[in-house]
Amino acid sequence: MASGILGQAAPSATTNTVVYTVPTSTVAVVNISVVNRGGSAATVRVALAAASSPNSDEYIEYNTSVGSTSVLERTGVVLDAGKKVVVHASSADTSVSVRFRIRSLIRGTNNGKI
Repeated sequence: MASGILGQAAPSATTNTVVYTVPTSTVAVVNISVVNRGGSAATVRVALAAASSPNSDEYIEYNTSVGSTSVLERTGVVLDAGKKVVVHASSADTSVSVRFRIRSLIRGTNNGKI
């Protein structure tokens, strides 16, 4: 099974940061990890959004507390073409990785089925 890093970032505090955008004609199945490198808890938001400023219905995590030196992970997240993984954190002491565990699927193959 293939795997690899699609995007990484160390977002500035309280700023929406696009970590990964799914290419055109592609569906991606990804794992998202948000690591708190800091000495105190951080609150984190993760959205699967159409734009860099997410709508309220696009969040999959909202103000979730991530403890000092801890990680928040979401696995098996399916994204359509053009969707963005957008992260916002209360602290600049966070790191985000978006990884894939299977090959991205190209639309139009296998009659559109995953």
